[in-house]
Amino acid sequence: MCSKDVSHIDKNHARTMPHVSPHTFHIPVMGTGFTVDSPLKVARYGISSVMSIGDDILIEQMRKYHCAQNKRRFVPISDGEDNYRARRVTAYLDLVDGIIASQVKKLQASEFEPGSEITRYFEMLPDSPLKNAYREMMLMRDPERRLRMQLDLRCRAVPGMADVNIMTKVDGDRYLNGEKLPPEEAVAMSALRGYALSTLRSSIVLSAGMNRRLFGYMAKFDDFFADDKGDIKKKIIIKVSDYRSALLQGKMLATRGLWVSEYRIESGLNCGGHAFASKGHLLGPIMEEFKQNRQQLVKKLHADYTKGLAGIGRPCRPTPLDVRITVQGGIGTTAEDGFLLKYFEVDGTGWGTPFLLVPEVTNVDHTHLEKLSAASDDDVYLSGNSPLGIPFWNLRTSASEDARKRRIVDGRPGSPCPKGFLSNNTEFTDVAICRASRAYQRMKLAELSKSDLPKAIVSAEREAVLAKACLCMDLTGGAMLRTGIDPEATTAVCAGPGIADFAEITSLDKMIDHIYGRLSLLVNSERPHMFIRELKLYIDYLSQEMDKASQGLISRTTKYFTEFKTNIAAGIDYYSGLAEQFGKKQRERFLTDLETLRTELEGLLPELAVAATA
Repeated sequence: MCSKDVSHIDKNHARTMPHVSPHTFHIPVMGTGFTVDSPLKVARYGISSVMSIGDDILIEQMRKYHCAQNKRRFVPISDGEDNYRARRVTAYLDLVDGIIASQVKKLQASEFEPGSEITRYFEMLPDSPLKNAYREMMLMRDPERRLRMQLDLRCRAVPGMADVNIMTKVDGDRYLNGEKLPPEEAVAMSALRGYALSTLRSSIVLSAGMNRRLFGYMAKFDDFFADDKGDIKKKIIIKVSDYRSALLQGKMLATRGLWVSEYRIESGLNCGGHAFASKGHLLGPIMEEFKQNRQQLVKKLHADYTKGLAGIGRPCRPTPLDVRITVQGGIGTTAEDGFLLKYFEVDGTGWGTPFLLVPEVTNVDHTHLEKLSAASDDDVYLSGNSPLGIPFWNLRTSASEDARKRRIVDGRPGSPCPKGFLSNNTEFTDVAICRASRAYQRMKLAELSKSDLPKAIVSAEREAVLAKACLCMDLTGGAMLRTGIDPEATTAVCAGPGIADFAEITSLDKMIDHIYGRLSLLVNSERPHMFIRELKLYIDYLSQEMDKASQGLISRTTKYFTEFKTNIAAGIDYYSGLAEQFGKKQRERFLTDLETLRTELEGLLPELAVAATA
C-alpha cells in the first residue's frame, strides 16, 4: 500500500507506472508549438496529450526554457554535431519524463484539501469507479478508514500519457555542405530515433499516411516490441481516415513484428490543421464499419503479426494484444462525446480545437487568444496555405496571414525559409525546396509570367503560389511568444471550424467540466451536430472541386465525382437511420438539417456532368 510519503516513487519507478488514463478523452497534437509541452501541464492530472517532435529547433528552444523553469542544467546540442537532431529530441523527452515524474510525486504527496493538486486530480475525473471511490472517501467520517482510503487513492492517481507525433510524409532528406546525409538523418527518421532512445513510456502517433522506410526503421528499436508479458514500452498509434487505411497500415507494421495499439480515427474535413479529405466518406459510416469489423481487424492483424515476429525470431503470445479505437474531429458537446463512446463503442475521444482557448494547456499568445475567442465561421477557413499541398484550416486574422499578404504587397512574396522542414519540391532545383520559400515563389511566378496558358488559369495558379505560408516558423509562434523565447515571432493558428462555437478563454477545469457535461461553454446553442457540420463541409468541398475542374484548374474524371457524390449520398442514408438513436428534439433537428443537405447535394448533379467533362 502507498503511504503519504511517496519518496519511494522515484523517477525510474514513475517511468514504469501503468499509464491507464482515468479520463475518456485525450488532447491531440496541434501544430508544432501549441501542444509541444502540453504533457508538462496536464499529464499529472491523468490527461494524455500529444507533442509534435518534427522540429528539433523548437524542441531545443523549449528544452532550454523548461530547464530554466525547473532549475535544471541545460547543455546545448549545437547544429552540426553528430546525430544532433535525434539527440535534441531525446534530451527534451527525457526532460519531460523527469519533470512529470517529479510533478506526480508532489501531487501524490499533497493533502486532500480544497485547491490541492491531488484534490484537483480527482475533482476533474468523469463519473467512474475511481471518482466514486474519491467521493466515498470525502464522505467518510472515520479518521482511520478515511486515511486508508486516501492512501489507496494516492496510488491510483497515475499520470496521463506524454505521447509524441510524427507526420510520416514530412520526411525530407537532410544535407550537410551540399552532401545528402544517410536516410536515418531525414526529418521523420531522426525524430523517430530521438523518441525511440528516450526514457518515455508512452505512444507515438503516426499521421499523414504510410511511409515504408519509416515503418521499417521502427523495427530496429526494441522499445516498439512487446516483452514476454505483452507489455510495450513505446506503443504505436496510427491516425487513420477509414477502415481500409487501418487494415493496410496495421498489416504493414504487423509483418515487421510491430503491433498497432490504437487506431485513432479522424474526420477528413471537420478537424484542425491539415485536412485529409476522403472521397466523401463520412465519419459516421466509417465508425460503423470499425464497430462491425473490430474483432475481424484484430484477428487478421494478429495472424500477420505472428508471422512477422516469427520471421525475425521473436516470440509471440497466442492471443492478440489490446487494441484501442478512438475518434476525433469536431466533437463539441458532451452529448456527441457520449454518443461516440456508447453507440460506436470507442475507447476514447479526442478534443483539440477547444483547448486552444485554454492557456493552461496550449501555447497561444494573448493577441491570438482574443482573436480565437471572437472568431466567427468566416474567420476560420480551409486554405491553400500549406506548402505540402494539403488543405489546411487557418485563422484568417492571424499575424502569419497579415505577414504573408504584406510581403506580397511589398513585392517580396515568400519566406526566407529558415527551417526548411516542409521542403519537398524539385521543379527548379536538384535539392528540394519549400513552396512557401521566397526562392521557389520567385521562380514559379517568373515561369507563370511567360506561360501561354489562359489568363484565368495563370491568375488562379499565381494565387495558389502566393497562398503558401511559412508554417514551419509560424506554427511555433504561439510558443515563442508565450515563453518569451522570441518576442518578434509571427503566429499562425490551425484551429478547426468548431472554434466558432466557443468564445470564452477558460481554465482546464472548466473545459473538462464542459466535456463531461457538468457545464456548457458553448456560445452557439444552434450549432449543427458534428455529423451535420462534416457533411456540409464535404458538400462544399465537392462543389469547389467541381468548380475548379470546370475552369480547367484541376483534372478530375467523371468516375471521381460520381464516386464522391455516391459516398456522400450513402452517408446521408446512413444518418437517416442513425437518427433513430437520438432523442426526439435532437432527432427532429438532425433530420431537418439532413434533408436540407440532401437537397443541396442533389442540386450539384447538373454541375457534375459539366465539371467531369471539363
